[in-house]
Amino acid sequence: MSHRPPVDLRHALASLDPLPGELVRVATELPARYGVSAHYARWAGAPAAPPTGAGPAVLFDRVRPDHGPTRAVLMGLYGTRRRAAGLLGCTPAELPHRLLDAVAAPRPPVPASDASRWPRETLPVDLTALPVPVLTDEDAGPYLTLGAVLATDPDTGVRNLSVHRMCVQGLDSLTIWMVPGRDLELAYQASLRRGRPLPVAIHLGLSPAVLLSSCCPTSLVPPALDELAVAGALAGQPVELLPCATVDAEFIAHAEYVIEGELRADRAPESAHGTVATPEFLGYQGRAHPSLPLIQVTAITARERPILQAVSGPGHEQSVLLGFGMEAAVLDLLRRRGTPALAAHCHTAGGGQLMVVLQWPAKRGPEDDLAVRAAAEAVLEQFRMAKLALCVGEDVDIESDQDLWWAMVTRFQADQDLLVLPDREGFPLDPSQHTGYSPSLSADGRTAKAVFDCTVPYAQRARFHRPRFTEPSRPAPRRPAAPLPR
Repeated sequence: MSHRPPVDLRHALASLDPLPGELVRVATELPARYGVSAHYARWAGAPAAPPTGAGPAVLFDRVRPDHGPTRAVLMGLYGTRRRAAGLLGCTPAELPHRLLDAVAAPRPPVPASDASRWPRETLPVDLTALPVPVLTDEDAGPYLTLGAVLATDPDTGVRNLSVHRMCVQGLDSLTIWMVPGRDLELAYQASLRRGRPLPVAIHLGLSPAVLLSSCCPTSLVPPALDELAVAGALAGQPVELLPCATVDAEFIAHAEYVIEGELRADRAPESAHGTVATPEFLGYQGRAHPSLPLIQVTAITARERPILQAVSGPGHEQSVLLGFGMEAAVLDLLRRRGTPALAAHCHTAGGGQLMVVLQWPAKRGPEDDLAVRAAAEAVLEQFRMAKLALCVGEDVDIESDQDLWWAMVTRFQADQDLLVLPDREGFPLDPSQHTGYSPSLSADGRTAKAVFDCTVPYAQRARFHRPRFTEPSRPAPRRPAAPLPR
């Protein structure tokens, strides 16, 4: 892959083309309703239901919506940590540090200097003509699963770019789920207080730097910082913006699709026919909200032969996108505490949020035994969604599940190395965080958290030497044979 981050989604795909097994193209026509997700399921990876495993990015060339022409759909671009980091020219271990550098030195977006560089066509305002996948027959409808919403807070003037779950409710309307108290919801409330809807631009199909920046937690990218400025620093060049045609907002010039609209005070149930939304990133079916804000769509534009990017709900891809930003935030917390870890890995099995692996340098004295546990406990206390912290040493490959389990079974004694934090604030999409599951919880959405300390105690370090196979010494170069005497 190129070491220069791609400027848009198409350059990202072009960088994968020469690499064996990284990009699969499916020419068979498939329906957006169930067909795309069923075909992709084998490559989604856990927490998707088995049989599944991490696989390639998959470009479906001919996806048929409920009506209208077939169009392309991309899934799995970020389906492995190695591929996601490689698109930005680095390794998984390097990417969180790149994010920290980008937050420290942001590059604000700029108006596009040449709009003709990004030609667009105007499509009919008909969301049902787009190839938006439907994953299961229980789903509330088609969902924009990688729709990045760009809006400006009318009180602060700061832009926010964030990915939200949006369900198609008709030709020109979407319901949107916003996490209460996060940037977009605050901007929405500020706009309603002024008696106006909030203008928004929804993007489908963005460059890796922009999409990854949009998935960073508030603890890493605070409300006063524009995610597009972080993306500009991560990409090494500013993000280019253009004005929307029908609302007072901007959009990202390189986006494959842009849906312009207004986030209004009107509300509607997420599902008109049941209690199910769509599969969630932790691997369970989601519950439909009885009342959500509506986006009134005012225009849809697209590049020539556009690519609609989506995720499958549960699977490696959404976990990878969420995990890298969380890792950067964890490393930042530990650095500020004065107990920096070598690396953090937010494992895909926990949706990139609930399970944090921390790798520590060699201990310098017995005091480090306590320091490691205290730092892991601080991570669990600081990050609401983090449920398990697994601590390992520098000789463990944190990208290898086999190595993590090896450390667990040979460097962990439950009566010595397990620290339990009872009844902490948690994350209700984990069904075990429920009073019906554990009567020790004071309310639903609370959880017991745990530190698994699989680091070697300082006093025992000589007993845990991990041998490496000896490399054979190179034979001395052979001298040319002397000529035979005549």
